[in-house]
Amino acid sequence: MNWVTRTKKVAWGLFAWLSFGLAVLFSLVVVLLVPSASRRQKLVTWASKMIFVLPRIDVQVRGMDNLPTDNCIVVANHASYLDGPLLKGFLPWRFNFVIKGEMRNFGPAHFLLRRSGSKFVERSDIQGSTRDARQIVKAALGGESLGFFPEGTFLKEPGVGRFRPGAFVAAVKGELPVVPISIGGSRHMLPAGAFLPRRGPLTIDILPAIAPGDAEFESSRALAETARQRILSVLDEPDLLEDSAAPNGPG
Repeated sequence: MNWVTRTKKVAWGLFAWLSFGLAVLFSLVVVLLVPSASRRQKLVTWASKMIFVLPRIDVQVRGMDNLPTDNCIVVANHASYLDGPLLKGFLPWRFNFVIKGEMRNFGPAHFLLRRSGSKFVERSDIQGSTRDARQIVKAALGGESLGFFPEGTFLKEPGVGRFRPGAFVAAVKGELPVVPISIGGSRHMLPAGAFLPRRGPLTIDILPAIAPGDAEFESSRALAETARQRILSVLDEPDLLEDSAAPNGPG
């Protein structure tokens, strides 16, 4: 790679970060000054979309007509820090995303996320996890549309891992459809451990909803695996559970 190409890549990466910083600054002003919760969510959704529009990132959204018009739960694979802003910006503003509880330790980020409608779930403390799970189920029973990354975290290696049960317990108890979403390209653009994003296309495939009354709704575990397999069917990444179950050798 010659120095001109390298310089262009670095300049684009820095501009992408600048776009993110401007969106965060705008969102902080919004959550501080706008009293209406729905208005805040709409403006933060617009700002999240600008993170990708300003650097002219090609984002293709397919299957938007698969989203129910009523409240539902969306679940997506998790490959990068980009995934949250990406879905926030390109899904309807009514979706509130469930974030790992560790974000409560970062004051400004916690304030911004909470005021823009996000929920939090503790992963390390059992008592806190139980409390947060109850709140999420309560939100589902109240008819909120929620978004989850049920893997809980992401790895540098490609693949889809085990889905945690929280999203699916909330769906079963709230009798809300589950919409699987496949995100492609974010791992290439900003992989784990990288600082500068790389230019490339992003895809959001919204798959047909799994509705209450379907056989999968008999248990949260079956619902989770059905959603995971549907995402794997369109995502060009391996099944990490299948790989971990493979024998290591003779005997």
